[in-house]
Amino acid sequence: MERPTWYSIKNLADESADVFVYDEIGAFGITAGAFIKDLQGITAGKLNLHINSPGGDVFDGLAIYSALKEHAAEVTVYVDALAASIATVIAMAGDRVIMARHSSMMIHDAFGMAVGTSEDMTKMAERLDVVSDQIASVYQERVAGSKTSTWRNRMKAETWYTDEQAVAAGLADEVGKPSGIRNTFDLSKFKHPPVVEPEPESEEQEEADAEPPVEFDKAEAFRQAASLTLMEVLT
Repeated sequence: MERPTWYSIKNLADESADVFVYDEIGAFGITAGAFIKDLQGITAGKLNLHINSPGGDVFDGLAIYSALKEHAAEVTVYVDALAASIATVIAMAGDRVIMARHSSMMIHDAFGMAVGTSEDMTKMAERLDVVSDQIASVYQERVAGSKTSTWRNRMKAETWYTDEQAVAAGLADEVGKPSGIRNTFDLSKFKHPPVVEPEPESEEQEEADAEPPVEFDKAEAFRQAASLTLMEVLT
C-alpha cells in the first residue's frame, strides 16, 4: 500500500526533524505501524509535529501518542489548521502545543458500530464509555488540576475550540508562534517580468520618426464646409 500523500517525516539535520500529519488516522490514512516505524528512525533532538487531521481510529491514535511521549526528542506540536477527535490526543504528546492563528480543535466521545443482540449493543456501549474515559484522561493529564469527568462532559457535548479558546482551556500553550517551516516551492514563475525601459532616442531619430506636418488648404476646407451645409439642408 502506498503511503498517503500528506504524511511525511523529514530529518532536516542532526538537531531537528519535521513530521507532517495531514491525513486521517488509521487504515484510510496514517497507520500507527507506519508512523512508529518512521519515528524510530529519527535521531534528532527536536521534533516538530505539524497536524491537520480530522481524527480517525482511536487505538492507532493512542499508539502514536504513546510513541511520541516515549521518544527522546523534545516534541513541539503545531496545529496548522485542525486537530479533531483522536488527532487532539496526538497533539497532547507535545512538550509544547502551538495553535496557528485561525486553527481549531474539536473533542468528542468515542463512537463505533455494532451488529448483534441487545447484549452485544450493551457491551458496545460499555466499551465506548471506557474508551472515552481513556481519552478524557489524556486531557486531564495535560491540564493540571482538571478532572476527567469535566473533559468527559465536554466530549459528550462535542466541543469546538478556536485557537485562543484551546489555549484558555489548557489544551495548547500559545497562539501563532512561527513554526519555521521552510518554503520549498519555486514561486519564481509568479513574479512579474521585469519592465524594460526603452532607450531614449537621439534628436535625429526623433525627427526622422516624426510625421510630416499637414499643410492647411483654405480653399479645400471651404468647399467641404459648403458641401456639409448643403447636405444638412437636403436632409
